[in-house]
Amino acid sequence: MQAAVVLQARFGSSRLPGKVLARIGQSTLLEHCIRRLACAGLPVIVATTERPDDDAVAREAEAYGVEVFRGAELDVLARYLAAARAYALTHVVRATADNPFVDSGAVERVLVQMAGTDVDHAGEGGLPIGAGVEGVRVEALQRASVLSSDPYDHEHVTPFIRRDARFRSVHVMAPHELRRADLRLTVDTADDLAHARRLHAELGGDVLAPLAAVIAAADRLAATGVGQPVMQGA
Repeated sequence: MQAAVVLQARFGSSRLPGKVLARIGQSTLLEHCIRRLACAGLPVIVATTERPDDDAVAREAEAYGVEVFRGAELDVLARYLAAARAYALTHVVRATADNPFVDSGAVERVLVQMAGTDVDHAGEGGLPIGAGVEGVRVEALQRASVLSSDPYDHEHVTPFIRRDARFRSVHVMAPHELRRADLRLTVDTADDLAHARRLHAELGGDVLAPLAAVIAAADRLAATGVGQPVMQGA
């Protein structure tokens, strides 16, 4: 198995443009993601687009010493596949740069599900929203890119693999102490970003705080009346 974390990131978010370079404490959201994911011990590759406004994303990633791959803007599946080929990967761990509290332990757990098997895709249930990652075989990405022409599948990378019977996708529950599916830790809106900043402060500025500590800090905030933002419609 030749695996790496491929972290998709772009400046032009529709709901909160520029969020990947927004500061949470002293670090950008992108840096939070890179540093936490790097704890898994795999190479981290930031996969961004070829748009000029993503030059800043590429520079920021390079400043942290990780690889950068630039590809298609809207066909994110094609971007992942091209990045995997460029680095001769057999498996990728898919992560997104709007999750500053991503669980680095999830990287190993999804790869363990796939090791020595014919599993095409692996994920976990029960984690807080924004804490998980996905494992996927590059060969499955290739097949999905050919079998599905639906723009939704190409934008979101794994839906076709997860629903089509020609692929084997496994989904297991996360460790019991990390099961908090009611908790929102992703950054999609200005309210999410404000909440992430409060949570980071509650953690004492610890970028690498374990997910269990993040959950405990979120509960402390909620107990003081400063809870997570309300889920917003798509």
